[in-house]
Amino acid sequence: MGTKQRLPDRKSKITVREVARRANVSESTVSRIMRNKGLVAEATREKVMETVRAMGYVPNRIAGSLASLDSFLVGVVIPSLSNIVFPEVLQGVHAGLEGSDLQPVISTTDYNVDREEAVVRGILSWKPAAILLAGFDHTDATRKMLEQSDIRVVEMMDIDSTPIDIAVGTSHRRAGHAIGRHLISRGYRHFGYVGHDWEADRRARLRYDGLCEALSEAGLSIEAHAIDDGPSSVGTGREQTARLRASAPQVDVAVYSNDDMAVGGVFHCLAESISLPDQFAIFGFNGLDIGKELPQPLSTVRSNRFLIGKKAIEEVLASPERPSAPTIIDTDFEVFAGATA
Repeated sequence: MGTKQRLPDRKSKITVREVARRANVSESTVSRIMRNKGLVAEATREKVMETVRAMGYVPNRIAGSLASLDSFLVGVVIPSLSNIVFPEVLQGVHAGLEGSDLQPVISTTDYNVDREEAVVRGILSWKPAAILLAGFDHTDATRKMLEQSDIRVVEMMDIDSTPIDIAVGTSHRRAGHAIGRHLISRGYRHFGYVGHDWEADRRARLRYDGLCEALSEAGLSIEAHAIDDGPSSVGTGREQTARLRASAPQVDVAVYSNDDMAVGGVFHCLAESISLPDQFAIFGFNGLDIGKELPQPLSTVRSNRFLIGKKAIEEVLASPERPSAPTIIDTDFEVFAGATA
């Protein structure tokens, strides 16, 4: 940490000539399409882009003599800046970069894998020293581009799959299992679940699966669900808690997909004069500051988000060359008993 690294430029394994030959068009046509300049028939554009995605081609934006220079850019691709989870990861990245020559270039995807593909193609075209992304969910084209790039690739937040290069984060399945065991040890037997869109948040689904596994080991199960098909928010958590309570009054504890949703559950209980945790218990995930500041601190799992970002970039600085085998770095988590469950 703190040492300056100059990482060698990596050449794309696929050239514009090969793309043009495969698509049966001229090299200039491929170049115009990749730079989005000039008039090109839509059918031709679609054919070329299909070839680009299939081959994992990335254009080189650094022309002429500049192409031989080392890159000092690090691409950081995250789903959102409005979700407080990811700014904390970015703080860790910036702390890890202190004293180095590398500069982060930050992009967001709005939880859209197709958007991520476009962002990754754009970043790789500038031949960065490394790229950091959130999670393992990528399109086939994105994965192919990353695998062929030869730069360091860090998939952050999750370690429950095999990474392309490096994974830094928490086992969300294990965290869900720990939540289940913790709540069972506290005497809860009638479980509910309040969540948001699993398609956009694979990690929430992994925690749910781990929770279900722990409950099954104890001969229990989740008796009621209230899952919204949109993103997580405090308001959504409040609405879904009301729905869960109305449909399954026997539930004595609800596990929430994250702290945003759980805080909404607490607000519902405050409005309805429901005593926490005597009449109803609430458990979240993330360990956000807002949960700590509630009249009764939120029971949750604290993930080490700052450490994830810091470890991710430190690994890149420590070893600029991609090894033959992938690496997994577990930043662990902490079950915080709090006062709501």
